[in-house]
Amino acid sequence: MEWQDQGVLLGVRRHGESAAIIEVFCEHHGRHLGLVRGGASRKSAAILQVGTQLSLVWRARLEDQLGTFNVEPIRARGGVLLASRNKLYAFNAISSLLSRLLPEREPNYRLYGQFITLLIAMEHDDFWQDRYCRFELELLKILGYGIELSRCAVSGEAADLTYVSPKSGRAVGQVSAQGWENKLLRLPAFLLTSEPQNISQQEFYTSLLLTGYFLASRGFPNALKLPEARQRLVDLIARQAKTA
Repeated sequence: MEWQDQGVLLGVRRHGESAAIIEVFCEHHGRHLGLVRGGASRKSAAILQVGTQLSLVWRARLEDQLGTFNVEPIRARGGVLLASRNKLYAFNAISSLLSRLLPEREPNYRLYGQFITLLIAMEHDDFWQDRYCRFELELLKILGYGIELSRCAVSGEAADLTYVSPKSGRAVGQVSAQGWENKLLRLPAFLLTSEPQNISQQEFYTSLLLTGYFLASRGFPNALKLPEARQRLVDLIARQAKTA
């Protein structure tokens, strides 16, 4: 069997003396693992950097086998990620979520497209924090746990939405939330707009807490614990929000 695709490198680990097993998020084949012969060499190490967009050829005798990848770089982003701790932590958080939550080999064109959009935004500092938050919202939707932010769950009104119910995942207006604020999740106002924008570190942190609650309670219902890489991002942004 053989197919060709493109994808973003999420992770790589050495296999034996000279090979490597890579994990990629592909445009048409979803999250996929495969062996790269010679992947542990110095030459391959320059290509197999997380965040790199790759041209891929996968081959295997049977469909359910690990198979082997031939890879060629399309766009390297390692330098962009390594130059910014925030971007590196954000990429590691996203890649760990994709690795843990997405079924292997299940295509998701929309999520892949948003992933590429996020990576391009990181390259050009184009509202990337905002796009990161919207990516997590889209991931929740893909998993079947989308948050409803259009109207208040109590009044049905679309104005003054400031909280989200942790039980229903629906927005709650300022008036309806009175007396219940401590039991609700804060809703940052920028998520109610359709266009990406510059957001503060406090807004970024608030959004991470919001999506993180639903990712933990619904995406990881047994452990209630998100990947460590995502928690490191939350801790980083929390510190920055305090000193901003």
